[in-house]
Amino acid sequence: MKRFAPLILLLAIFGVAFAQGGPKGPGEREEQKDEHDNSIVSVFVQPGISFITFNDRDKFQEATDSVYKSLMAEATTDEESTAVSRQTFQKVNLAIPVTAGVQAQIFEDHFLSAGVGFIYDNESIVLTDRRSKTHNYSYTLQAVPLYLEYRFAIPNSLITLSGESLFSVSARWYWMLPGTEIYSSWGKISAKPEPLGSGFGFSFGYLIGTWKSFRIYGDLGYTKISVESRKSFAEVVPLYDEPDEDGESEATKKASWDLGGLQLQIRVSFGLWNKQKPVPEPKANDGTSPEVTLPEEGASRGDDVITPRDSGPQTPGEPPPPPPQNGEAPPPEALQEAE
Repeated sequence: MKRFAPLILLLAIFGVAFAQGGPKGPGEREEQKDEHDNSIVSVFVQPGISFITFNDRDKFQEATDSVYKSLMAEATTDEESTAVSRQTFQKVNLAIPVTAGVQAQIFEDHFLSAGVGFIYDNESIVLTDRRSKTHNYSYTLQAVPLYLEYRFAIPNSLITLSGESLFSVSARWYWMLPGTEIYSSWGKISAKPEPLGSGFGFSFGYLIGTWKSFRIYGDLGYTKISVESRKSFAEVVPLYDEPDEDGESEATKKASWDLGGLQLQIRVSFGLWNKQKPVPEPKANDGTSPEVTLPEEGASRGDDVITPRDSGPQTPGEPPPPPPQNGEAPPPEALQEAE
């Protein structure tokens, strides 16, 4: 259960974010509407959860199963056999990748980003022999991806929930840097660099919230990253397979593995250089607000009072009576209202 606690937490954040980002009332919508990202250059950090499609985990399980069988063979009594125990590796490789980078808005709603990340997944088990002595075995997937990303913020004219531009789609291309490797209780192999890249990824994002120059996205995506080593898997795990028809086996083939999979991420960006928001034009008087008259030239200081011309109810379509001038009697309509 502890292993999946980060996933449960992230899913809860997504649920709360979607509920908060739902349709809003007219007044609230008018205050919060933000049609475009105004950042020109921004920086971001993006933690997440990744389900790595590592299909070679069975090699490590078979190796520890062989160790367990040898420990059982050493037990000579029922009591010693009972003391021998084992654990098995997880069937899912769950990692917590973290990436950071810089983003530039090249055109309105079109962004280019460059980032670097770190992926780490350690899997370990414990075996116990007939004398209750423990033996630890583990393997670790580690990767340092460098990537370029194109992100398109979908305009609210195409899709929206509250009048805002909430959704985005992105595509990435990955290169793996030194430090991308597998190491275990038996050894270590490193991935060789690929100048043309090692894989791709795409994601769908939802704008959770904004505050000043901060923007928070939730991303759901998928990556396909394949790497290859100059060495075989025999360097990191004992292998027991037989050669195929061509005389090759896992012990002689160059090792290759996948570091991609389903990803859930939270992206927090901060605008370093932002476009100025346009100043809204003043609204024209629609007849619901009282007009204001300014004092005439030459009037005494005591008359410098801004007075609403609407001094009482009028018949629809009838202009309001003019205010009294200095020394003049009020109009008959005003006297009737006073009576």
